[in-house]
Amino acid sequence: MSNQPEKKQNFLTGAAILSISTIVVKVIGMLYKLPLNQIIDSQGFAYFNKAYAIYTVLLVVSTTGLPVAMSRMVSEARARGNGRQMQRIFRTAMTAYLIIGFLGTGAMMLFPKWLATDVMSMPNAWYSIFALGPAVLCICVASACRGFFQGQGDMTPTAVSQVIEALGKLLLGLTFAWLVKRATDDLALASGASIVGISLGAAASAGYVIVKYRRNRGKVAALGGEAESYGATARKLLAIAVPITLGAAGLQLINLVDEIMVTRRLLDAARATAVGAESWMGQMLALAQQNGSAGMPLSDVMQTAVENQSGVYALCSTIFNFPTAFFPCITAAIIPAITACLTKNDEKGATLVQDSSLRLTGLIAMPCTVGLLVLSEPIMALLGHYGDSRVQMAAALLALLAPTVLINGVTTVTTAIMQAHNRPWLPMVNMLIGGVVKVVVNYILVGNPAIGILGAPVGTLACFVVYMLLNIFTMHRIMSKPPRLIPAFWKSALAAIVMGAATFGVYRLLTGLIANTILCCFGALLVAVIVYALLVIVLKAITYDDCMLLPKGDKIAKILRIR
Repeated sequence: MSNQPEKKQNFLTGAAILSISTIVVKVIGMLYKLPLNQIIDSQGFAYFNKAYAIYTVLLVVSTTGLPVAMSRMVSEARARGNGRQMQRIFRTAMTAYLIIGFLGTGAMMLFPKWLATDVMSMPNAWYSIFALGPAVLCICVASACRGFFQGQGDMTPTAVSQVIEALGKLLLGLTFAWLVKRATDDLALASGASIVGISLGAAASAGYVIVKYRRNRGKVAALGGEAESYGATARKLLAIAVPITLGAAGLQLINLVDEIMVTRRLLDAARATAVGAESWMGQMLALAQQNGSAGMPLSDVMQTAVENQSGVYALCSTIFNFPTAFFPCITAAIIPAITACLTKNDEKGATLVQDSSLRLTGLIAMPCTVGLLVLSEPIMALLGHYGDSRVQMAAALLALLAPTVLINGVTTVTTAIMQAHNRPWLPMVNMLIGGVVKVVVNYILVGNPAIGILGAPVGTLACFVVYMLLNIFTMHRIMSKPPRLIPAFWKSALAAIVMGAATFGVYRLLTGLIANTILCCFGALLVAVIVYALLVIVLKAITYDDCMLLPKGDKIAKILRIR
């Protein structure tokens, strides 16, 4: 019994370390992408995003199933004191990782022009695709080492290596992009140069965890034991890893298909639109023609207009993704908490954790949703640095994406709840159905010249709405006491609505007094934080149990004086 508090503390410490590192990495990512957009403009950012779309699929294959399988098998071997089997698991997994890594890196570096032109419909993205190739192999190597340490309950190497990777792309990526843009004034080359920083950051990350592994392997070998054959170990690894990888990769493949299809449908819309028409496509065609060289072919005008729109939407998606990074921090805590309650047949305890997780989700998602909605234009003017009609288009895109922040939070937490109830396949199926809906909606809307790129956030919204509704329906089918959404959200919703009204009013007031977008925006955000915090306290929208699901929850509860 004496080990139980220690084990619980180790888990909570590990979850807190990973949660904090995830937030740090997301903040660094924002600090990287926002200046990068200013350096390489929306057109160069489109090239960057197309390369990343391909990379993400390969990344999911290498970082989802195998690390989970590794950590589980290493944990079991360690519990039995079988150090030789721990090493056998690592070597077997590393072999699989190297095969995946070399295949992924080879594809991106040997066929970048084909991938850019024939697959992504963006020929100038090939520099970025080529430059990102080495990162696949590096991340595969790093993932093998991370899974090995996670299986031993040591989350620090994973967290530190993720931060090293993020700092590499921030410092080196921005530096290379700025130098190449200044030397050549070529957006495609500058985009590729920025991605060299990502690959170097990934290499540094892999180097760090390899060094940590070499220092650790002596202690592991000292445990002794008997190792299973490589074949038996590989079969066990794949039995765990393949289902998880297929589920995660399925959605990413749908997203990649959607990314390819959106670009092609935008080109279809461009061909059916007159330069200078009232639609966003018409305005982007006019802008591309105005900024292009004299006698620029119409096909190049259309390609440039589509690249600009893709880059603007990619930046909006980056801003949208930032608040969603907080939701996995909640799920990291609730899955073991709910599982522990269910193991002890404590249904009341499981219900309390589920309700708390949804309240926390609402507390984070509601103000983000409302804030992005009411301040979409100043946010895009401030972060996008667009000095033309792109700022209105960006504002419309961000406003359409805003409600998805809340819906994304609900789907993330409800998925985790079902996983804790040992029903991981059900939300996975729901997710894939939502992905198919996204592709269909985008195909119809994006290809419409009057709608164009505005159809993309609508497709994303439709995807998550379907995903959320299916999750809610599924929970009511499999759980005797499913979470109650309205009681969990009404207080945070009321606080966010009042906050939104105050924020909008203050911003409008300040714009009439001050001709500075930065001051007006920050003034409105300061009022938003104060109003929302006061309303959360007054309405008692958060409880002590809710705080305990967060890293350093006891300290948060003390600051808010919640008991």
